[in-house]
Amino acid sequence: MGLGAAMALALGDPPADYASIAAVGLFVALMCVCIVVGHLLEENRWMNESITALFIGLGTGAVILFASSGKHSRVLVFSEDLFFIYLLPPIIFNAGFQVKKKQFFRNFITITLFGAVGTLISFTVISLGALGLISRLNIGALELGDYLALGAIFSATDSVCTLQVLSQDETPFLYSLVFGEGVVNDATSVVLFNAIQNFDPGNISSAKLLNFIGSFLYLFGSSTILGVASGLLSAYTIKKLYFGRHSTDREVSIMMLMAYLSYMLAELLDLSGILTVFFCGIVMSHYTWHNVTESSRVTTKHAFATLSFISETFLFLYVGMDALDIEKWKIVGQTYSPVKSIALSSTILALVLVSRAAFVFPLSFVSNLTKKTPNGKISFRQQVIVWWAGLMRGAVSIALAYNKVNLVFGLSGLSFGLELCYCFCFLYPFQNIGYFLLS
Repeated sequence: MGLGAAMALALGDPPADYASIAAVGLFVALMCVCIVVGHLLEENRWMNESITALFIGLGTGAVILFASSGKHSRVLVFSEDLFFIYLLPPIIFNAGFQVKKKQFFRNFITITLFGAVGTLISFTVISLGALGLISRLNIGALELGDYLALGAIFSATDSVCTLQVLSQDETPFLYSLVFGEGVVNDATSVVLFNAIQNFDPGNISSAKLLNFIGSFLYLFGSSTILGVASGLLSAYTIKKLYFGRHSTDREVSIMMLMAYLSYMLAELLDLSGILTVFFCGIVMSHYTWHNVTESSRVTTKHAFATLSFISETFLFLYVGMDALDIEKWKIVGQTYSPVKSIALSSTILALVLVSRAAFVFPLSFVSNLTKKTPNGKISFRQQVIVWWAGLMRGAVSIALAYNKVNLVFGLSGLSFGLELCYCFCFLYPFQNIGYFLLS
């Protein structure tokens, strides 16, 4: 079935099974195109595979939108479960599995400083800025909780996108710093958002502040311990049973399944699945990987990287296509004028820029004070790159906005939440271009 048939399905109401097959088939074909085009543009400093997938998604969405006379722009509906259960785990696990452990743990204090304290600073700046600026745009009856939610969502950087911005081989120090910050940032953002759900403006006390700090430490510690325990258990199991005597497939399978199980257990226990599977990947690469046969080592390294690559490509492709979703723009248009939409997006973008600068440069100065050698210090140029590389607000934040904002703050926040989602989308292309300008 070709592209024309798939587009035809988007125009009418075909059987559910047929439509699903067409949608999946179209995405598989587009992913193949992304891989081929990405390979051809591999040496182009202005483009990478994430940008390629994004623009192909935008182009496909535009074609479907035109062919359907403005009724549709995509063939799949965004699903939080699809993202959090199937796409995100292999990406984060592979990042932990492939990370240069010496660099990561050498900068662990700085990473924690940026990821925890920096997120709180960013949250404060965005929330106060939104309260002072967005409230003047008359975009609706927004409560204090809405502005705090806005701060929590936009203070969450996107670890997935960071992998596409920095190269671990070319810039190992910056990679470990920015990506490590993103992982810790996830835990902090989750605690912030959960605290906001139960926020009562009339009942603020020091006890609640201490409870918040305790919740964060519990989440971070428990998620890390679960990830480490899962990794050690896989190493012990493979070493004692020695699967390699019988089948390499069993070794690879047990590593994949136990890594995935650690993520699911963390989610079931209301912990941070991203933190858990990240540290599980680190432990597996250090212990489990050295207890398997040579053939299993080669297989796992490429298998994990392949799963991560496919998930990332699918993610960026979908975000590009979904950015032209006519239904969301109609909902936004019913509430906001084009002028207000542009003003809101510009204000949020400015707050993101300022809030990140508010902690990157001061905390870099503090971190440099603790370093004895010049090699361990963060130069001003590196600080600028760290500031810029962490500006991404991508699919993780979009999923959080879809899944949380409208449920917590009611139908009045529907178009507001959708407007936020598009702010995330449009930060994608400018992100990588900015990094290349700095290189």
